[in-house]
Amino acid sequence: MAAVSRRRIGVAGLLASSVVALAACGGPSAVPGTTRAAAGRVTSAAPTSPSPSASATGRPSPTPKGLGPGEGTLTVLTFPGYAEYGGGDPNFNWVTPFEKSTGCRVNLQSPPSGEPADDYLARASFDVVSAPPQTAMRLIAEKKVTRLTTSLIPHYDQIPRWLRSQPSIADGDAVYGVPYLWGYFLTIHDGTAAGALEDGPVMLKDSPMSVADAALLLAGERPELGIKDPFQLTRPQLDATFDLLKQWRGDGRPYWKEPVDLVQAFAGGTARVARALPYQLMLLRGAGSVKASGDAMTGWVDSWMVSARAASPNCAYRWLDWTSTAKVQQQAAVWNGLAPANPLACTWKLKDEPVKTGQSAQAKRTCDAYRIDDDALLEKIHFAVRPTKDCGGRGGECTDYTDDWAARWARLVE
Repeated sequence: MAAVSRRRIGVAGLLASSVVALAACGGPSAVPGTTRAAAGRVTSAAPTSPSPSASATGRPSPTPKGLGPGEGTLTVLTFPGYAEYGGGDPNFNWVTPFEKSTGCRVNLQSPPSGEPADDYLARASFDVVSAPPQTAMRLIAEKKVTRLTTSLIPHYDQIPRWLRSQPSIADGDAVYGVPYLWGYFLTIHDGTAAGALEDGPVMLKDSPMSVADAALLLAGERPELGIKDPFQLTRPQLDATFDLLKQWRGDGRPYWKEPVDLVQAFAGGTARVARALPYQLMLLRGAGSVKASGDAMTGWVDSWMVSARAASPNCAYRWLDWTSTAKVQQQAAVWNGLAPANPLACTWKLKDEPVKTGQSAQAKRTCDAYRIDDDALLEKIHFAVRPTKDCGGRGGECTDYTDDWAARWARLVE
C-alpha cells in the first residue's frame, strides 16, 4: 500500500487492505482494485452545443434535438474510484469502453490530496463533474454548470423520480445534475456499547457535512432548539451542535477519511460507536457483533453535471448517458461500496458470469445493504443540501457552509 496513493484507490481496494485486521475476527475480504489516473490531454476541437430544450424534473424533456459529433476529448473531474480504467481489476473498467464506443477520449482529473473538494471542484476547469450536494448547489448558484436537456440522456428515465428531483440538482423544471451514486449514514456500535450517540466518543467521517449527524440527534434530544432541517441551522443551533461534537470527540481524533479507517478501527477494537455506511456495516457484521441502532440517518446523492463553458458538450452528454446505464452503474456501485442511482444495476448480469462470486452477486449484496427498494426507509433519510444563510431559500437567518460549517469543522479536527 505504501507505493500507491490512498487518494487513487477505490473503496473496494481500500477495504481489501483491511483483510489482515478483519481476518482476526473471521471477517470477509473485499474486491481489490486500484485507480489508474489518465494521462492529461488537451482538446482544441470546437464544440457543437446541444439544443437548449426545456427539462422537466422527473421526466425526459420533449422535442429532442439530438447531439452533434463528439469533440474528441472530454475532461472529467471526479473523485478517485468514480471513473475506472481497469488498472486494478479489468472487471472494473467503464472508461475504456466509453472511449471506444463514442470516440471521446477521457482526460481524468481528481482533487489533489489535502485540498477541500468543494473548493477545488468550484474553481477547476472541466466538461463534466461529479459533485456532492454541497458543491452541486454552489456550482448552480455561481452559474458554472448548465441546465440539462434530459431528452439527450436516454437512460435518464431509468433513474427513480425521488433521485432525479433532489433539491441539490433540480429547481422546479430546471435539472442540473444526473444522479450517479448515493448513500447514507447510520449509527453502528460494537455490541458492548449501548449504541447511544450521547455517550461518545463517536467516529465520524472527516467532513463538515458530518455536522448534520450531530444536529439530527439534537433535533430529537433537545426539541427546544427547534431544529427542523439538520442541514440548515441557525447560529444557536450550530453552537449547540458543535458543543456535542466536542463531546463526541473526547480526548482523541475519532474521524475516518477512507472507509477502511472505520473498518480497521472496529476490527482492532479502538472504536465502539460510529456513523457508518451500510456497506461498512455489512463487512463488519461478517467480522463480529457489530449492530445498527436508531432511525436517525443523513444521506447524500452525488451527481454528474456539465460545465456552463464545456469545450465538449456533445461528449459530455454521451458520458452522462453512459454512466447512467445499468452495466456501468453496477461496476461503479460495487467498486465504491455505494448505492447505484439506476436500480437495474442491482440485477444486471453478464452472460456466463459465476452466480455466487460474480459482479452481479456483489451488486445484489451492496443493494441489499442499502435497502434501495425500501420506500419506508427512504422517507426516514435526511438527504443533504448545502447549508446557506437564507436557510435554503426558506427565509430566516441560518449559517453558511463555507464560513461557518467548514471553518469550524477544520478547527475541531485539527
